[in-house]
Amino acid sequence: MNLRLLVSAITKMMVGFLLVGLLVFLSAGTFAYPSGWILLGILFIPMFLAGILLMITSPERLEKRLHTKEESREQRFVILGSALMFVAGFILAGLGIRFGWYQLPFSVSVIFAVVFLIAYLLYAVVICQNPYLSRTIEVSERQRVVDTGLYAVVRHPMYSVTLLLFLSMPLVLGSLYAFFVFLVYPALIVKRIRHEEDFLKKELPGYPDYCKKVKYRLIPFVW
Repeated sequence: MNLRLLVSAITKMMVGFLLVGLLVFLSAGTFAYPSGWILLGILFIPMFLAGILLMITSPERLEKRLHTKEESREQRFVILGSALMFVAGFILAGLGIRFGWYQLPFSVSVIFAVVFLIAYLLYAVVICQNPYLSRTIEVSERQRVVDTGLYAVVRHPMYSVTLLLFLSMPLVLGSLYAFFVFLVYPALIVKRIRHEEDFLKKELPGYPDYCKKVKYRLIPFVW
């Protein structure tokens, strides 16, 4: 087992857990926020289990998922925008608890927790179907176009899944106000996809033909 990789994965997960917890519960001013605990559970328990599975079966894929440094200024802007979205959304959800703003029914939190977990399973499917998948925009040696499975439906199923994951989060927290903040994500991901496709058409053999074969980028019959 790669000890360095294991330590890196656990450290990043723990930092993420603490940051989300602090943003949500400090802004709420209380730990008596059941929807906040649900979000932490569905976000980090599957992440931990998936990390252990990848560590055992495919450590090279785990290493790719941990690498997040983008070279492109445009992509760094997308990442910064996403980070600000998360911070603002989580704080706003917590402030809604602190000041008694309108909260969605708890049943909505439960329903979208289920939606989130289904999306997480789809996330795992995408990782299994594309061994070249990385969190940064790059083309690895001997990489080929993946055009089967979910990649036969849309060209960027990972982004389709993250759209479902991220838009579920504020609803799990029961905050309609935070949901409006998270609506910035579709615009950010469209910007990322446009830039990524320009790169792949130049650097990945066969990608232009794949784009002709699979018409939709993100959502079937929409875009």
